Amino acid sequence: MPLSVALDVRAQLGECPIWNADEQALYFVDIKGRAVHRYEPATGGHAVMAMPEEIGCIGFRKGGGFIAGLRSGLWLLDAAGNPEAKLADNPEDTRFSRFNDGRVDPAGRFLAGTIDEPKDGGKAHLYRYDRRGLTAMAGGLLTSNGVAFSPDGRILYHSDTPTFTVWRYAYDPATGEATDRTPFVRLEPTATDRGRPDGAAVDAEGCYWTALFEGGRIRRYAPDGTLLAEYPVPARCPTMVCFGGPDLRTLYVTSARADRSGDELAALPHSGSLFAMRVDVPGLPEYRFDPLV
Repeated sequence: MPLSVALDVRAQLGECPIWNADEQALYFVDIKGRAVHRYEPATGGHAVMAMPEEIGCIGFRKGGGFIAGLRSGLWLLDAAGNPEAKLADNPEDTRFSRFNDGRVDPAGRFLAGTIDEPKDGGKAHLYRYDRRGLTAMAGGLLTSNGVAFSPDGRILYHSDTPTFTVWRYAYDPATGEATDRTPFVRLEPTATDRGRPDGAAVDAEGCYWTALFEGGRIRRYAPDGTLLAEYPVPARCPTMVCFGGPDLRTLYVTSARADRSGDELAALPHSGSLFAMRVDVPGLPEYRFDPLV
């Protein structure tokens, strides 16, 4: 079944869709629009929560509300999106850096990476936040992205989008340590195709789904890195995938329209919208941030 428009929202830079099973609602951010969106597929209900600055990622927290990566750092937000407390500063120069992709790990920690906006120095990092504070897990990055975990939580996936590479780590959920980094997928850009790995999710069979920014499609890879399937998206810049619905068999895809040409937007007018399709294999439920871990 092809991807179709689920919510014609036309975000500037839609990202980080996550499914709340208790509410049967999808949340996602618009980074450049400085907003968190909430969408209820069963009713079509759509609400927007304004943010004080660019917001790159969110995760659900135990007891309600969110942990969020904004330009300035990591914050706790209440269920209405209001900032409650700052957990950690962005340790990088916030004139050129903001938090980007992130996800809660199986134990309740929050993994979130940054983007080196000039993309000229590899100054971005992937960080882990837990009760001990903020710890750098990987550095020398341009755009940290694609954080996802295998069904047993023992494998961490992570991409550096401009390098066209997805990395695979051995992950210890008990400690939050990631070791044995190896390339999982390397894409080869061409003059006409610069699709590169953006946000991602893993399904119940352990397959890694990734959105190819500027590639106009999403892909599903087997745990050994074999390409299993590819699906076109009605936008040149899909940004991230997630699984939702009562059975976690609806695949949602966010997308972007900021900085795209007029010709491209005329040809792909729903760029920035939320897309969806049904899939055979369900996804995995989202973990919740636990400040005590």
